[in-house]
Amino acid sequence: MKNPLPYITNWRLKQKSQRNFLIYCSVFVGLMGGLAAVALKYLVHVMEEVSRNIALNLPYHFIYVFLPALGILFTVVYQHLINRDRIAKGIGNILLSIKKDKANIGFNNVYSHLITSSLTVGFGGSSGLEAPIVSTGAAIGSNVGRFFQLSAYEKTVLLAAGAAAGIAAVFNSPIAGVLFSLEILIGEITIPTFIPLLIASATGVVVGKALHSRQLFHLITEGWLIQALPFYAMLGVLSGLTAVYITKVADKLEKGIFLKYNRYIRALAGGLLLGLIILLFPPMLGEGYHYLQEVLNGNIEVLKEECLYGNWLSQPVFMIAFIAALVLIKVVAAGITLGSGGNGGTFAPTMFTGAFLGLFLAYGINQTGLIHLNTSNFIAVGMAGALSGVLHAPLTAIFLIAEITGGYVLFIPLMIVSAISYIIARAFNPHNMYWHTLIHEKNISPDQDYSMLNAISLDNVINTQYTTVNKDMALPDFIKVLSGGNANIYAVVDGSGKLEGVVLMDLIRKQLFDSQKANACISDLMILPPAVIEYNQPVNSVMDTFDALDVWQLPVVKNGQFVGFISKSALLTQYRQVFIQQHKQTDIFAR
Repeated sequence: MKNPLPYITNWRLKQKSQRNFLIYCSVFVGLMGGLAAVALKYLVHVMEEVSRNIALNLPYHFIYVFLPALGILFTVVYQHLINRDRIAKGIGNILLSIKKDKANIGFNNVYSHLITSSLTVGFGGSSGLEAPIVSTGAAIGSNVGRFFQLSAYEKTVLLAAGAAAGIAAVFNSPIAGVLFSLEILIGEITIPTFIPLLIASATGVVVGKALHSRQLFHLITEGWLIQALPFYAMLGVLSGLTAVYITKVADKLEKGIFLKYNRYIRALAGGLLLGLIILLFPPMLGEGYHYLQEVLNGNIEVLKEECLYGNWLSQPVFMIAFIAALVLIKVVAAGITLGSGGNGGTFAPTMFTGAFLGLFLAYGINQTGLIHLNTSNFIAVGMAGALSGVLHAPLTAIFLIAEITGGYVLFIPLMIVSAISYIIARAFNPHNMYWHTLIHEKNISPDQDYSMLNAISLDNVINTQYTTVNKDMALPDFIKVLSGGNANIYAVVDGSGKLEGVVLMDLIRKQLFDSQKANACISDLMILPPAVIEYNQPVNSVMDTFDALDVWQLPVVKNGQFVGFISKSALLTQYRQVFIQQHKQTDIFAR
């Protein structure tokens, strides 16, 4: 059978408008992203039923201890034995694919996140489903773009469209889905990217409502009081500080726990540790949205249910302490879940933490009798504050909570709390939690220049038309070599092709005609290069090397073998071509 890709490419190129074609693709990506979100909800429901059936044979409270460990173990088994560790977990890996791999994501990520996250969360793992559905939607968009052989820019737009559709379908919030992709994945808001994202997001919501109409949260918000403004400002400050805490704890725990043991022992040990936390704090079970919905409805008594020391919580002081513990421990439980091998994200734990932070403040203030604060309002606004600080995405946080709470009554408090939280969190961490890890561990920058540099293939800028010399070559023989070329730099290699040094014409030009150097050889003239570029080195790193050393040409080696020279001028020329190409594509979609 003939390869269909050439026919697909020809058909695509015949389309009159590339912008319209990308919109058609965004509709399909939105449809698939919405279906993926619905599929994940049903898979989690199935896993919860399975875990309940298993729990029937265990003492009631002990199910909290063992079931999360079982879910994490199943997840690790799937990732290791079936998926062969090809899954790219977390939103950070999506950003990595955009910056380093031209928005290419492996096809297995289309389905593997659905399976592993449903195993983790369905059995009680304390993490969220939002990051897996974002990863799934992004993988769908990336693979659609790759199927039609689209450019890196177009694949990035479709990748972001898939992520927007997933978020929108989960929360029934199309605007928040678009803003999430723009603020977190793309990093800028432009009309050419906004339209495909909006279409994909709206399509995802339609699919989600048609197949799974249940709203994630039900909340009838009341109007806010002007007297409550100082307390909203206080919540903004607490949200910012809490966001810093979440980022630091999640960063440490998600790197892994019990690292000196193999993955299966880590899964069991981490799962059992998580189970003990859930035994003491039942709201840590799963996403925690059930408890969140109940307290939104004003039913704070739900926190006493299934709690070993529920009677103590009848005292307000103990209830306040319990709520504060939930604020601090949720991110720990989520970090243990992910660090021991489970799949999920910190999006839902962040919302949970912010909600209970709002409850902590409002409930505590109400106990003083100084003023009565609407706890539901503070819970909703607290979610926005935590998201804004952790994600560094205030627009996403504001519109997400406004949409899922059914209106814009709280818009002013949402703006105040989100802005204060964002300012404080950014003062401690210049980048959000995803970029924080990539910058410090992968040396990857969110700057636009970085993206355009890494769109350059190093092969295209390596000069392979070179003449090598041996260090034992006599000066007269080298002069004969010079007469046949006009290079300013020559590589000195040994018999096996390994680089030993370079000869710079600017340094030896006078020595060539010095009679005292007549018996000299190349070893007397060569120098060690100021740096050597590895063949697989990222292009942004190559440019950083040029800038740091203030040189214009450097040798390139592959597995120790000299393969050519790279010049800063050739790199800048390629950068200019990529810049022009990307802006041409943007102009096409803007028309």
